[in-house]
Amino acid sequence: MRGAIERLEKARARLRKVEIEADQFRVNGYSEIEREKLNLINSTYKILEQLENYKNETIYFEQQRAINQVRQRVFQQALQGALGTLNSSLNNVLHLRTISANIGLFGVMKEITD
Repeated sequence: MRGAIERLEKARARLRKVEIEADQFRVNGYSEIEREKLNLINSTYKILEQLENYKNETIYFEQQRAINQVRQRVFQQALQGALGTLNSSLNNVLHLRTISANIGLFGVMKEITD
């Protein structure tokens, strides 16, 4: 009977040891899960931050592109207006020169005929 009691005590001691190891394994497993969860949360946050930065850069780029397109259109319209004014002015100047030249020719022809 004594041998059975000793074996029972040894079995209980081994059982306690295995239970302690199982508890440590469980605690370590939970700790590892928590670390992995935090790592996943942190990496997700970083990815979201990068996506936000990319979005803001894209918005800025599109705004600059739109501003440049408007500037280009305004410049083209101003240039067309300036060219129209210049052509109109040149046409008036040429017209006046032509009239002046014709008056000069009429004057010369009048002198010849007189």
